[in-house]
Amino acid sequence: MTNSDLLLQNIKAEKPFPIAFSDLEKAAKEKLEVGPFGYIQSGAGNEQTLRNNRTAFEKYSITPRFLRDVSQLDTSISLFGKTFPTPLLFAPVGMNGMEHPDGEPAVAKAAEKLSIPYIQSTVSTYSMEDVAKAAPNSTRLFQLYWSKNEDISYSMVERAEKAGFSAIVLTIDTVMLGWRTEDVRNQFSPLKLGFAKGNYMQDPVFTEALPDDSFDSYVASVIDNIYHPHMTWEHVAELKMRTTLPIYLKGILHPDDAQLALENGIDGIIVSNHGGRQLDGVIGSLDALPSIVEVVAGRVPVILDSGVYSGIDVLKALALGADAVAIGRPFVYGLALAGQAGVEQVMQNIYEEFKVSLALAGASSIAEARKLQLVKA
Repeated sequence: MTNSDLLLQNIKAEKPFPIAFSDLEKAAKEKLEVGPFGYIQSGAGNEQTLRNNRTAFEKYSITPRFLRDVSQLDTSISLFGKTFPTPLLFAPVGMNGMEHPDGEPAVAKAAEKLSIPYIQSTVSTYSMEDVAKAAPNSTRLFQLYWSKNEDISYSMVERAEKAGFSAIVLTIDTVMLGWRTEDVRNQFSPLKLGFAKGNYMQDPVFTEALPDDSFDSYVASVIDNIYHPHMTWEHVAELKMRTTLPIYLKGILHPDDAQLALENGIDGIIVSNHGGRQLDGVIGSLDALPSIVEVVAGRVPVILDSGVYSGIDVLKALALGADAVAIGRPFVYGLALAGQAGVEQVMQNIYEEFKVSLALAGASSIAEARKLQLVKA
């Protein structure tokens, strides 16, 4: 489907599917209850990090080139030993059963249909095995939240290997939960409501460690295990010894940490501030990207995550050196509005806007996008 087809589809529809992120968010707010919407939409503390993510994109302006043949576009990328038609990924977003009863399998099916890699969260409503069964031909990565009981972490990685996942995405910025003001205000915790039980309740190490089979025991154990402030590079090294899968680190913002990642044999870096949901007052992910790209110097893939809401955002991230770009909140809103179909529509809209933006900037490939001149205000 071309971008013209998508625009005409929305123009002709009796109830047009939201295209702009602001409209998408507004529609999701009208559909979801206050607690779930606040959990998805909000950032930590006073939300400076959330704002920094958007400000970072708005500070960069493209200087386009003209009189170039952009009639044929090549938007393909190579990751995980495979070639994909778009530079997009599904960012790991947990507890999708909170937005739609079909949850993570619906997102994975959309990813499979669109040939976009899907990163599944540890705190999923459905297990990794459920997702693998729902979308067996998708490229799936497993995002690992470390557990205080480290055997749970290794068990989940082993399960991901058996379920056909292509890589492990170890999130390093969640040694404890961020200060989520909106969730406190709404007295809302999806963890306590059981929306994160998919992977935990199907893990033999986790369930064997429970004092009893009550729901309260499950909740208490999950909350206890996601608090792990002792995590260091030694744990990363041990994880590498425990799996043959590539390991990507998600949460890198400082160039020195990117250098340490390389020294520790990491296979890829995801530049991310957790969508502004962990530490408030943090640099926008896009602002952190150039210095990390410089340190990495092409030795491993660098993926940009956090604050990416549109196709033009994708183009700016690629122009600043990202090898791929992860989409989070937009697809979650699409899931809330229309399940799998909503996820597909959101990702198609972002991709079509990216293609139009790429061509109008005077580039016809990802390689040419990286040569675009960006001016920072």
